[in-house]
Amino acid sequence: MPPFAFRHQPLKALYLTKTVASVFIRLPFWVATNLIPSWRPRTSWTLGRVIIVKLFEAYLDFMYATEVMRSPSLQESSETAEATGFVWVEAAPDLVVGEILQMAEKNHVEAVRTGGFWYGPRGTDGEVGQKAAKGEKVIYHLHGGAYVMASGGASNTHLMLCFEGFHTHFQSDIRIFAPEYRLASAAPFPPANPYPACLVDAIAGFRYLVEDVGFMPDNILISGDSAGGSLAFALAYYLHTYQDQLVLSKATPSDTTAKQVRLGNAGGVLLVSPSVDWTLPRSMAPGSSMNRNRLSDYVYTIFESGYTLRALAGNLPEETVTAGIYISPGSLGFKHSPGTFAGLPRMCIVAGGAEQTVDAMRTLKDRLKADMGEEKVRYIEEPDAAHDCVVAAWQEPERTNVFKQIAEWMREAAASE
Repeated sequence: MPPFAFRHQPLKALYLTKTVASVFIRLPFWVATNLIPSWRPRTSWTLGRVIIVKLFEAYLDFMYATEVMRSPSLQESSETAEATGFVWVEAAPDLVVGEILQMAEKNHVEAVRTGGFWYGPRGTDGEVGQKAAKGEKVIYHLHGGAYVMASGGASNTHLMLCFEGFHTHFQSDIRIFAPEYRLASAAPFPPANPYPACLVDAIAGFRYLVEDVGFMPDNILISGDSAGGSLAFALAYYLHTYQDQLVLSKATPSDTTAKQVRLGNAGGVLLVSPSVDWTLPRSMAPGSSMNRNRLSDYVYTIFESGYTLRALAGNLPEETVTAGIYISPGSLGFKHSPGTFAGLPRMCIVAGGAEQTVDAMRTLKDRLKADMGEEKVRYIEEPDAAHDCVVAAWQEPERTNVFKQIAEWMREAAASE
């Protein structure tokens, strides 16, 4: 069945009825076949966790048969800015250079005004986006959602759990900025925002933090979960690769005293369950984690549908998505050359041993350590965690264990400055 075959009414309503009925029918079977711990995907899992994973998988199957969730538009978000912490972020076309500019031109992607959401302490006037204090640090978080859904706003309740973890385990008053990057789409929906639209918006958000709010680049932690983790990596790699060309202010013939100020790069990068290999499962080896962990995770439908691949590629070759350094740096199809990642900011990768995409995260970890050195790469793998455990309250104690280790990594980095 092709993706989104039941997107129109009344088929959508009929498919919803079928899905609900199917869940009720399968529920006793799920309970019976997982009643004993040794029968479960992970013996440490409770029966409740097994059922939750099954329900998440059923929900994704329904969504990819009908339509992905809709996020509020920028205009809608701006109308509730006082409550949500939304701010506008101006376009940064001068900071789109090199191969990303070439991709943008081929896919007809322009730098446009976007927005984002602030979380944490506000200014004395109650406004968000107040100027950074001397030495203040900020988390620049890119949300997940397979590049095609979800939001950086408070409507994303899973993301709020992630931010609660930062505040609880690291620093209660740290500010977090979540940009609202453009989401991609493809047939059967109107094609929109292919790559590198999301990266162009992420670049604009980083410029906003440095130039408008006044954060020192090395006081910014770029973080991201799931597809947002892949985007966080792409942003850090781009800022490093084109560091000499990314200038905030330039001298002009009439003002030769103007300084050239580089945009700079973040002080660190946190990748939580990053989706760093968009190779389709059917082309992967039988022993791969996509197949090995089929029963302990729920993301198979996202990859099997091929929708993200088609939405991101646009007019670009498919290999740009499945084997390109910006989208799939953990893919075996990406031809990694020694030293490719040398000079990148310190990295922390969080993975779950029960994830279907953990093989790619391990591959990226090995490549980063080889190029950057063991001391600059922290790898945290919770053996029985499924995808993106930091945004799932039901994934305990893994979620708390992960946040404690992330906080330790962040404090160690701060102490070494």
